Amino acid sequence: MMAVPSSRTPLVAMVGGGQLARMTHQAAIALGQNLRVLANAADEPAALVTPNVVIGSHTDLDDLRRVAAGAAALTFDHEHVPAELLEKLVAEGVNVLPPPQALIHAQDKLVMRRRLEALGAPVPRYAAIESLDELDDFAARIDAALVVKAARGGYDGRGVRMASDLAHAREVVGDYLAGGVPVLVEERVPLRRELSALVARSPFGQGAAWPVVETVQRDGICVQVIAPAPELSADKAAAAQRLALRLAAELGVVGVLAVELFETPDGALLVNELAMRPHNSGHWTMDGSRTSQFEQHLRAVLDYPLGDTDAIAPVTVMANVLGAAEQPAMSVDERLHHLFARMPDARVHLYAKAERPGRKVGHINFVGDDLTKLRERAELAAHWLSCGQWSDGWEVHG
Repeated sequence: MMAVPSSRTPLVAMVGGGQLARMTHQAAIALGQNLRVLANAADEPAALVTPNVVIGSHTDLDDLRRVAAGAAALTFDHEHVPAELLEKLVAEGVNVLPPPQALIHAQDKLVMRRRLEALGAPVPRYAAIESLDELDDFAARIDAALVVKAARGGYDGRGVRMASDLAHAREVVGDYLAGGVPVLVEERVPLRRELSALVARSPFGQGAAWPVVETVQRDGICVQVIAPAPELSADKAAAAQRLALRLAAELGVVGVLAVELFETPDGALLVNELAMRPHNSGHWTMDGSRTSQFEQHLRAVLDYPLGDTDAIAPVTVMANVLGAAEQPAMSVDERLHHLFARMPDARVHLYAKAERPGRKVGHINFVGDDLTKLRERAELAAHWLSCGQWSDGWEVHG
């Protein structure tokens, strides 16, 4: 006899009230749900749109219990929840997804590097550093430029320092160690470009992979994503997808997993970072894929069959809108008005965040078949929304 689905829609709770939770809530609405979020404040992006908000801290066990109460699954807008608190929730019967033993690989770069190395995944040469002598030994051994990373807590380039020389590396490491921050030092990999392989996995073990994308970085922040990555062979793209799906299975991930990759000049792929949540490199899927990463994440944590990840057009370009060095006098609303007047094909997603220099306040997608044209339009549009100026000299009232 076939089981009759419950008429009660399952509730998903998400720790964090940022833009990822906001966009996950948008996907939840289409599935007949609302997303409960744990936000630090009532004016955070997700708290402004979902009616189901718990105000509290991700480092407070009672607040985590409140947001998880009655939820079919507890998942994440960010990865900063202490593992020991998540383990207590699991012991109390909360369905934490991804589970703490998986999430730790996105929280701790040293744990991640060691596990990936044990699984035979390609990674840069690295070392855990507890003294300046260990740094000197590693530098002598690899004879390459160095990257110094805080093992925990970094994102969007924070906690990552490119050392100009060994003396600079010693200075950065010394500062981290003096502050009690565990340190990871890696070789600076010669780069052709950075790629991202985005996949999803359900508790049932079903996996799905989107096209591999190229991520364009500036000052440690992603400014543009090109889907699919141009001039990436079908064999190499498939290999990256297989690697990401294998890591999702080996690590026990449930939900979306982003595997950020370095492509070297000789074509090798090395794993740089992991993210176990919807990811900036997947924002293009909102307009360029049959299933967005946000809907897929919900499907995965609820153990629904996963959605089709095919692209709906030959190319999608996503551009992040970053806060300008000086906030424009023109309001966001007026900037949006002029953008749509010039570019009615722009697909705009704003986060309702205060504009601060370098802060991600939104993104824009362009979908089509001409990569060069789409990249130019994406760059123009993002600059306009950031600064209120057309970088090509377009006259707003001309």
